[in-house]
Amino acid sequence: MQYKPSVLVLVLIALLSSASGFSRDLELPPIKKLRFEEDYSHLESVPPRACWPDCWKYIPLSDTRGRYFTLGGEIRQRYEYTNNPAYGQDPQDKRGVWLQRYSLLGDLHWNPDVRFFGQLTSALENGRAEGPSPVDEDKLEWQNAFLDLSTRQLRGSETTFRLGRQEIVLGSGRLVDVREGPNVRRTFDGARSFSIGDGWRLDVIAARPREDQRGVFDDGTNSNQALWGLYGVIKQPLSGPGNLDLYYLGYGNDSSAYVQGVAREQRHSLGARYWGEAGNWIWNWETLYQFGNFGSDDINAWTLAMETAYQWPEVNWQPGLKLSVNIASGDKNPLDDELSTFNPLYPRGNYFSEAAVFGPRNFYNFHTFLYLNPSGVLALTADVNFFWRLESEDGLYSPSGQIIRRPEGSDAHFAASALSFTAEYTIRRGLVFTAIHTFGKPGEFIRETGPADDLNFTELTLQYRF
Repeated sequence: MQYKPSVLVLVLIALLSSASGFSRDLELPPIKKLRFEEDYSHLESVPPRACWPDCWKYIPLSDTRGRYFTLGGEIRQRYEYTNNPAYGQDPQDKRGVWLQRYSLLGDLHWNPDVRFFGQLTSALENGRAEGPSPVDEDKLEWQNAFLDLSTRQLRGSETTFRLGRQEIVLGSGRLVDVREGPNVRRTFDGARSFSIGDGWRLDVIAARPREDQRGVFDDGTNSNQALWGLYGVIKQPLSGPGNLDLYYLGYGNDSSAYVQGVAREQRHSLGARYWGEAGNWIWNWETLYQFGNFGSDDINAWTLAMETAYQWPEVNWQPGLKLSVNIASGDKNPLDDELSTFNPLYPRGNYFSEAAVFGPRNFYNFHTFLYLNPSGVLALTADVNFFWRLESEDGLYSPSGQIIRRPEGSDAHFAASALSFTAEYTIRRGLVFTAIHTFGKPGEFIRETGPADDLNFTELTLQYRF
């Protein structure tokens, strides 16, 4: 197996990161998961200087105030090796998989009310035993290409209308996320409006996911699926700390697959999320109820997710602990006229770990994390996860919703346990090296329903975002 571009790419990353000079001299905004959320307008008052690429964050286009152009991008090189993928169920990659992702973005602010954002992305794969999966490779495509029209309202609020191809993240990404872990990030075609006021935000969404293809500019809109709804955020609605999200999301899929069968699905989700921090405490609690139709059957599903963390910033290495307890409904009887399996819609691709074996359907788990920060540039994490099926008549699902183990042959609930170690080293702004290893141990259900080998997953990632 040959990785022809890899050496040249690593040299290019080194040259780009060493050439950048702005970040040594002034404070730049943090690099965000959604690159179009970064704001470089404060650089208007900074005189031009000979440095690359940070000087391209604010390129004035005329003497008109607020008319400027921003350039940016990403180079990500990732090596993955999984011994016994899906606990021995999937084909074994001989030498691992090399995943490459390249991105170039341009952000045109014509004036405070008109903006165009475009982002090209190339995702490449080498080494997968079965060839690239849909989330491994997309040789060249528009990741974002949208127009923003903004208007100021009374009392300081602002409303923006966004039309075109766009990445969407709602809340903490449990239901709608860009799927950062896999090589091909998720994006949508459609319309979105969001109004922002003093302590609140309201999003209105009507979109369909992009249909990912492996070629060049061959991705269309997935006409079989749809997402619509309202998502509201209220900052500190109570007298104490904490923020509240309230939302309704609609989902349609012409061909959804569950243990119960394959049929057209129309599902409605009503949810609430309470999140925030106070002192050394951080929390993120969410619950929702789902109803609708699956073919001629009714949908009746739910989930509850609770994450609570505590940090000791005054102690050496600033240790932190987090406990995550989650549960999502499964189907009690695949032969009746009700589907009770929870659908996470468009969640994070690495929902439980970077190994990305299980998805959040028909499960409950206990996931504990230990965080250590030996220095300002090095972060260490160890976590252990215990994963069960909730209903014995329903199966196990992948992050994408595929059935990976049917329930026949076992009444056991315990599916697997996993221990992971992560080290993240920030070389400079935007340049991060990550190393991850996960040990996966099959539980009784896995052992009774098919291959049940121990899983070992290793990931090495060098990512440069500029």
